[in-house]
Amino acid sequence: MQKTAEWQAEDPAALGMDAGKLSELGSEIISGYSNINGIVVARNGSIAYEQYFNGYGPDDVHHVASVTKSAISALIGIAINEGHIQSVDQKVLDFFPDYVLDAADTQKGDITIRHLLTMTAPYPFPDWQEPLDKMCMQPDWEKYILDMLGQNGSIGAFKYSTAGAHLLSIILTRSTGQNARAFAGERLFKPTGMRVIPDYGMDSFGFEELFGSKVRGWVQDPAGNSTGGWGLTMSPRDMARFGQLYLNRGKWGDRQVIPETWTVESTVLNPYGYGYLWWVREEDGVFAYSAMGDGGNAICCIPEKDMVVAIASAFMPNARDRWTLIKEHILPAVLD
Repeated sequence: MQKTAEWQAEDPAALGMDAGKLSELGSEIISGYSNINGIVVARNGSIAYEQYFNGYGPDDVHHVASVTKSAISALIGIAINEGHIQSVDQKVLDFFPDYVLDAADTQKGDITIRHLLTMTAPYPFPDWQEPLDKMCMQPDWEKYILDMLGQNGSIGAFKYSTAGAHLLSIILTRSTGQNARAFAGERLFKPTGMRVIPDYGMDSFGFEELFGSKVRGWVQDPAGNSTGGWGLTMSPRDMARFGQLYLNRGKWGDRQVIPETWTVESTVLNPYGYGYLWWVREEDGVFAYSAMGDGGNAICCIPEKDMVVAIASAFMPNARDRWTLIKEHILPAVLD
């Protein structure tokens, strides 16, 4: 657990880590993971290693892509705890009373918050071929997602969907009266000392504004909902804080920011390797759960080592797996 509300750096040896091995990380990143812009390794609640590349520094923020999904998961847990949402088993359509259900939509009414969190709701697109660009061209993202929800396949089968994560963000707004950015500012970012994101608004909804060089703050859809599946910007230190919060089972200092039970439920290993918008794995006896985003953005939490590895990256297709870096060059630096 972190020792104070401030984010402290300590000598690696005091944190049970080999400083020599950690010092080799920089050259490994430059040679094999060139799109990494920043990395923070925290152990026992303090920073053991921090390094920046490609002209970036500790105060720079990065678009963390699908790491956003894990933040949405945390906010849903907070909203349930506060009574805005009944439970993970509440029906999705409860939040959209004006939506007209087609008689042929036999599955749609049975889909729950849990199905969206675990990526087990059906959609018409083939697995891993979601037409996200099509959603982004719609004037009404909510209707587009609701129309395709429940189509093709059966409830309970894993199908990764960024649109489903965005629907959770819309549900958060409908149930709390605040978009995810505003709700997170009060309930998640401020209590943990993370940067509170201002409302930048959107100048337009082209590729650069939604995904590219003009992404700033937290991207919004045309209705003002924070994007649920991508679009959040964070510094590596704040990424590490978020991971540390989960290692602390939702507690920061003396404040329970996320319900403890939620952090546990969210990261249970299952056959799909996916919890509540967190990737979960066990390999060679090491259990880890990660928030992962395109291009190699990652927050990897390894509870038994009391360790968080936060990696901010520039987008590139087919980026090298960050788990390889962690397994081969960071875990071997642990001394105890």
